[in-house]
Amino acid sequence: MTAPSRLPPSLPKAIGWSIAFVILTLVLASLLGFGAAMLVTGSPAGAVAWLQTVGWGPILAQSVAAIAATLAFTWLIGFRVIGLGPRDLRWNGTGPAARGVGLGLVGGALTAGLALLLGVIAGHAAWVPDAGTPVDYLASAGKTLLVLAPAALGEELLFRGLPLVLLAAAAGRGTAVVAVAVAFALAHAVNPNVTVLALGNIALAGVLLGLAFYAPGGLWTATGVHLGWNGLLACLDTPVSGVPFRIPLLDYRAGGPAWLTGGVFGPEGGLAATVGLTLAIVLARRWAGKDTT
Repeated sequence: MTAPSRLPPSLPKAIGWSIAFVILTLVLASLLGFGAAMLVTGSPAGAVAWLQTVGWGPILAQSVAAIAATLAFTWLIGFRVIGLGPRDLRWNGTGPAARGVGLGLVGGALTAGLALLLGVIAGHAAWVPDAGTPVDYLASAGKTLLVLAPAALGEELLFRGLPLVLLAAAAGRGTAVVAVAVAFALAHAVNPNVTVLALGNIALAGVLLGLAFYAPGGLWTATGVHLGWNGLLACLDTPVSGVPFRIPLLDYRAGGPAWLTGGVFGPEGGLAATVGLTLAIVLARRWAGKDTT
């Protein structure tokens, strides 16, 4: 197989390859995840039930499957067919990866923290003591971050990987960032307790991640922002995109109204997150402008 073309592709080709990439990746990831679940449970019914539970094992298995599938089709479609390389996909050459992850973690955590703070001030969200010790909390928080890290990387490789690069080359970065952000939000449309406002906020988060992808550090900065946002929310016992996380020592109470704090969906479902994400996007636009590659 040869590499017949380079960027920029035509818009129809960019859309077609992006759709093919996402569909093939999701199919392979599902098969790999199901296979892992079969090894754990020993039966198809048990595998389905196991994958539907919220736990470190199922999340980690599906995240690793997603990374493997995404890398496989990035190599096949991106590298072999289209002729791209790691630099084109902003895997390297856009600043130190460790620095990108670190800055992204801080940026994502600060954005999530602002959303939570606004929920506390305006919506009376609060935390009450729960069972457990500080040691239990640190152990659980550490495991949660270790599980969420590959999940963040997998989603960034899928959404802020080949599709964003192809669409940006064909239609411009701004259009591509928004289009991929909308697709990113729609992928969460079946999450528990999702609302229209929640999907809007997830789209805003997608815009923020797209801008982070074009900041120094590239893919690693976007992954850091993703993990910083999810990690802080999960480690403070709040739901992440509707998925509950149970952390010892703390019990989060969303307060109300739900349209402000997000209610059972978590902070991403409330107007407080809209404000925090919008401010972060304004700042990220300037950050992304520092890297024109």
